[in-house]
Amino acid sequence: MTENLALTYARRLIACESISPARGSVFDAMEAMLLPLGFTVERFIAGADDPDPAHGGPVENLFAIRGKSGRHFAFAGHLDVVPPGEGWSSEPFEPVVKGNLLYGRGAVDMKGSIAAFVAALRDIPDDAGIISLIITGDEEGPAIHGTRALIDHMRARGTLPDLCLVGEPTSVNRLGDMMKVGRRGSVNMWITVEGTQGHVAYPHLADNPIPRLVAILAQIKAVVLDKGTAFFQPSNIEITELHTGNPATNVIPARAMARLSIRFNDLHSGESLVELIDGIVDQGGGTLKAMISGEAFLTPPGELSEAMASVVEEVTGITPEASTTGGTSDARFLSRLCPVVEFGLCNATMHKLDEAVAIDDLDALAEIYRRVTLRLLTA
Repeated sequence: MTENLALTYARRLIACESISPARGSVFDAMEAMLLPLGFTVERFIAGADDPDPAHGGPVENLFAIRGKSGRHFAFAGHLDVVPPGEGWSSEPFEPVVKGNLLYGRGAVDMKGSIAAFVAALRDIPDDAGIISLIITGDEEGPAIHGTRALIDHMRARGTLPDLCLVGEPTSVNRLGDMMKVGRRGSVNMWITVEGTQGHVAYPHLADNPIPRLVAILAQIKAVVLDKGTAFFQPSNIEITELHTGNPATNVIPARAMARLSIRFNDLHSGESLVELIDGIVDQGGGTLKAMISGEAFLTPPGELSEAMASVVEEVTGITPEASTTGGTSDARFLSRLCPVVEFGLCNATMHKLDEAVAIDDLDALAEIYRRVTLRLLTA
C-alpha cells in the first residue's frame, strides 16, 4: 500500500533546495502532499522582525492537522538541510537513484523520514484519531524561530499532542537498531579575561591575561560533573576555542578568550552548570556569557517507547536499543509537551557528501510509521 510512495515523496522534497533556514518551495511541496490527504495546513513565518542575525530568521514553519476527536498523535521533523559542500558525485538537490539507493541532500536527515510518514498516512483512516505534523525550516540552524514558534502556535490554537514521534535518523548500522528516548542538554559558554596590552620586553608595564585564562581552564577541566546514569552517558566539558586576537609576536595581548561546550545529562540543568562555571571564572578574574541550547530530557519506558519497539521488531526483526546518545534535536522542545520518542533512518551518511538512503528502508520505515500510528491512535 505504501510501496514506492515514500520514494516519490522523498524525491519531491530533495529536489527543493532548502539550506537552513528553509522557506518557500520545499514547503509548497509539503503542502501539496498533505492537502489531498484531508489535512488543514497552516504555514507562517517566524523571526522576520528579529534584528539579531545569529537567530537565523526569518524561518518558515508548517503545522498540519487532521481529525476532530480522539487521541492526538504528532509527527515532528525539519525540511531544512545543511549546506551540501563540494565534491558530490551528482547534484545534491537533483535526486538520483543508483541501484537501491536514493542520493540527495536530506535523503536521511530528514526528508526521507518525512516522506515515509506522509506515505504511511495513505493507509490510516480519517476517523482513527487526530494526526498532526510539526514541520520546521530551522532545525539545522539556531532553532530559535522553528519548533519553539510551532509550539507557541499549537498552544494558541489549543491543539497540543498527547504523544509525539520525531523522525530524526536514529538507526546506526541497520534500520531499527536504535531509537532515542532522550537527549543530553547543551550549553555553550564564552570566557573573557581582560589584561593590559604591552611590549613583551617590558612585562612589568603590561598585564598578560593568558596565564589567568589558562588557570581558569585548568580548573574547569578538573571538574568531574558525574559518572553517568542508567540512561545517560557522563556529562562532558569541552574547550572548543582559544583566542587573543593578537597578530604580533612582540605584544602582550589586552584580552584572552575561550569557549566551552558542555553536554549534560538529567542530573544537571543548564542554569546550574552556568552557575558552577561562573563561580570558577569569577574567582579567576574573568567574566562569563552563556547560551543554553536545550535541557536534558528523558521519556521513561512506557506506552510510546514500548509501541515503537514492538512495531520495529515486527517489521525489521530486531529490537531497537533505547538510547540517549548523540547531539541535540528539536525533541528537546517537544518533550515539554508530551512523551517523545525519536526514530528514523540510518544516520551513516547524514551531513556527508553523497548522502543516500536505501529505498527498501524508506518503504520499511513507512510501514513502521503506519503501524505505530494506528496502534497508538486505537489504544
